[in-house]
Amino acid sequence: MPALHVLAAGVPGAGLPPLTAARLFTSWTAPPAVLAGVAVLGGGYLAGVRRTRQAGLPWSGRRTTWFLLGTVLLLLIGTSVVAVYDDTLFWARAVQGVVLLVVAPMLLAAGAPLTLARSGLPSPWVGRLGRVRRSRTARVVSSPGAATIALIAPPFLVYLTGLYPLELRSPTVSGLVSLGLLAAGLLYVVSRLQIDPVPRETNHGLTLGIAIAEVVADGVLGLVLWMGPLLAVGHYAAVDRAWGPSLRDDQAIGAGVWWIGGDLAGLPFLGAIAVRFAAADAREARRIDAELDAAEATPGDPDGDEPDEGRPRLWWEDDPRFADRFRRS
Repeated sequence: MPALHVLAAGVPGAGLPPLTAARLFTSWTAPPAVLAGVAVLGGGYLAGVRRTRQAGLPWSGRRTTWFLLGTVLLLLIGTSVVAVYDDTLFWARAVQGVVLLVVAPMLLAAGAPLTLARSGLPSPWVGRLGRVRRSRTARVVSSPGAATIALIAPPFLVYLTGLYPLELRSPTVSGLVSLGLLAAGLLYVVSRLQIDPVPRETNHGLTLGIAIAEVVADGVLGLVLWMGPLLAVGHYAAVDRAWGPSLRDDQAIGAGVWWIGGDLAGLPFLGAIAVRFAAADAREARRIDAELDAAEATPGDPDGDEPDEGRPRLWWEDDPRFADRFRRS
């Protein structure tokens, strides 16, 4: 056992005191990279809001609130007790993963940062952003299939390819993984929620189906972590933690975080997609009603024939989506 303590001296997460209820609120850390990243993210957004309003353009305070909540959440998982114990407890890093991949991207995307950039950046920059958005690469990566893979694949890559032990040993790798999870989540949410201008628009009904399929993927990942072999056993053995849950129970808790926590975190996204789906359907219905009203106000048949006065008209004969297809010869 003394030899194990010598080994643990250079292991990240070794030697931490037991995690008690009091330490949930008193354990903090201040990684410079996290502080700088959050400052750039929040400060850049607020600078964009100020520039937009100085130009006389309106900007919703609700969008600003959502975005700032996302940055605060990133700050918390990078400096609070979750960050202090993320190399010691499996479930702490699982919490970080769910927040980075699911929760924070929803809050940041709700702030419409790309729309703000179009309003607040100088014209040359806006033009460059527009060219990037219209590029073939942007259309490919924002397609429903690619965006779905971007959301589902990262956790499996982290846990099933040997990347996880390396992430625990190297702060650089850990930071890169965190940035990758956040970027993948943003790609999915921005391209599916479509609050910001996107390279290609997707029917919200399809997005709703994809989101439901993602719930199934969370369940698969949870089962793999819960019933599969222990991960990073060498690292956690070197940490020599004599308190808290066993390695198996710790990983089972982390599996529950990904499974249940991921699904609960995705419920607001499902609700937002359903609302936007209903709004888009209502707009389409209003457009069709307006076209039908205009057609009824115009005498005669659109092809120049006289209307059939004595025959009741079927509904699809007046719907512009089907009229040409079922028009009587």
